[in-house]
Amino acid sequence: MDCYIGLMSGTSLDGIDGVLVSFGESGVAPLRVHAHAHRPFHADLRAELLALNASGANELHRAALAGNALVESYAAVVSALLDSAEMRPRDVGAIGAHGQTVRHRPGEFDGVGYTLQLNAPALLAERCGIDVVADLRSRDVAAGGTGAPLVPAFHRAVFARSDTSVCVLNLGGIANLTILYPDGRTLGFDCGPANALMDLWSKREIGADFDANGDWAASGSVMQPLLQAMLADPYFARLPPKSTGRDLFNRNWLTALLQVHAANERPQDIQATLCELTACVCAQDIKRQAIECRNVLVCGGGALNRELMRRISAHLPGVSVIATDAMGLPATQVEACAFAWLARAFVEREPGNISTVTGARGPRILGALYPA
Repeated sequence: MDCYIGLMSGTSLDGIDGVLVSFGESGVAPLRVHAHAHRPFHADLRAELLALNASGANELHRAALAGNALVESYAAVVSALLDSAEMRPRDVGAIGAHGQTVRHRPGEFDGVGYTLQLNAPALLAERCGIDVVADLRSRDVAAGGTGAPLVPAFHRAVFARSDTSVCVLNLGGIANLTILYPDGRTLGFDCGPANALMDLWSKREIGADFDANGDWAASGSVMQPLLQAMLADPYFARLPPKSTGRDLFNRNWLTALLQVHAANERPQDIQATLCELTACVCAQDIKRQAIECRNVLVCGGGALNRELMRRISAHLPGVSVIATDAMGLPATQVEACAFAWLARAFVEREPGNISTVTGARGPRILGALYPA
């Protein structure tokens, strides 16, 4: 049995999800999750990771220490997984450790650009005694790709059907969409913000890290002028391949729009509008790229937001919009499983990207190895 660990801490900054998983032959379904663990970020680390998304004083020093602190939390998750599954480090082929994305600017500046994830994979290998596969995005960027999303290859391995198109919608900090066509074609890209802006607004206005179940958004009314101003951002009209992050959809982006279109509005109405924005852009992209799709599988923390799920469904009449739990893989485990799968692909020297998704010049083996 080949077991791998996947660690994921995404743009929502809600913490770390880890899985210990084994895969079927050649990395396709069925997969088996032997253990799952979640560790929320300490408030100070979360604040520092968020601050490092923008330029600031002494940021190289701060980024290095934040990477170390992140890995100490990673190591605690790995220990919890091993204990839960009653396994030892030697039972695990490798850890797929994505790191924490703080800048994502592929193709910009010099024609190559960069993607930057805070991590300390050598320290993780030292702490855990397990091979670590990290730096999973930069090879795709070097090959002319966007470096994201990387999960579509995993989605195809576990969710594709030969009789119908399937859409997999991941609602983390950013919303990304995978379209699995029955003829084997795969399309994937970032739609726009998901939880990142809603969480930011919840923290600012009600002191909550997130809007539980979307109840606060449900108490408000959508502000159409603000929504239309948001939807006018050029990113939403771009065709894939495309990816985005907090470099674009951040506090400054939101503040600039609110100053013009929502100076004296109720905070819950702004939250309702942010929720509607995510629903609109996701549904728009599904209709644009997969009008025939009648099955949308939702994963990520946003799958737990009942109001967001309701709004997405409202924009897609006749379409089944359900969490991946219904397929046997809980929504909060999908991305961590994907990075375990990418670690397995690296070990087997198999490509981890889909070039038609990222725009890279071809398939590439992704990652760098830090031996135990």
